[in-house]
Amino acid sequence: MSQQSPQPRPRLDVRGAVDLSALSRPATPPPGAPGGLPAATSYVRDVDESTFGDVVQASTQHPVVVVLWAPWSEVSQQVVADLAALAQDDGGRWLLARVDAEANPQVAAAFQAQSVPTVVAVLAGQPLPLFQGAYPREQVRAVLDQLLAAAEANGITGRVAPGEQEPPAEAEPEPALPPLHQAAYDAIERDDLPAARAAYEQALRENPRDTMATAGLAQVGLLERTAGADLRAVREAAAADPADVDAQLAVADLDVFGGAVEDAFARLVDVVRRTAGDERERVRRRLVELFEVVGGDDPRVAAARRALASALY
Repeated sequence: MSQQSPQPRPRLDVRGAVDLSALSRPATPPPGAPGGLPAATSYVRDVDESTFGDVVQASTQHPVVVVLWAPWSEVSQQVVADLAALAQDDGGRWLLARVDAEANPQVAAAFQAQSVPTVVAVLAGQPLPLFQGAYPREQVRAVLDQLLAAAEANGITGRVAPGEQEPPAEAEPEPALPPLHQAAYDAIERDDLPAARAAYEQALRENPRDTMATAGLAQVGLLERTAGADLRAVREAAAADPADVDAQLAVADLDVFGGAVEDAFARLVDVVRRTAGDERERVRRRLVELFEVVGGDDPRVAAARRALASALY
């Protein structure tokens, strides 16, 4: 079973690996709650760091497919949904283990997951990488068929025992957003970026320390700069002239928008090293703005901040 890279996305889509409105959106409900993933079943279980060992042990009896997903990633939620449907179709020939990668970083680290979704099989306690990123359902079916054949060849032919699942806990109601933040979020949802910008700017006038508004404004800026961009043309322009600062900034924006966050940060840190004066300051400000988009607690941001400091000093 070879691991295949996800196909490039044909057009920009805010629903990809970086959810640009995540900081202004209420958290995704847990599985089984309204608006969340479907409830667990006999063949689809939610696994965390405390129950991960049970899943590994179960892989000595039947194949286990672990999907590392994140609530902000609609791509990963679609992959989870496809896998769940296939698990039900196969009626216990394998178990699907859903793992929220952000809530369970030790499990994600155990599988060396660099992005979501990441899908890994476990057979007799041994991990077998399957695929990452978006994957057509018919190709997922083919990968699972190969997994089942490998399991049979290794004498792992047990089935998941059907049983009752505990009822999902009721989700705590999310606190209401402040009015201006709600107005900005609603504007983003209807693709009215000027209105979203105005709402966030008003929030910052009322409270200059409103970090959520600062991040939201950075997200809106990224959406404005990437709207209607031709990905191929932007990349070709940047490759043709590495000294063109505007072209490098444009590629970095598109990389963050598409989820290639580390590539974007590395590109702009390199530009900071090669420039001076006003151009260097302009690139530094854009990089700091992109840090706001991704989130200050993201480890990729922390690493890029260190690289930026080294490039500046």
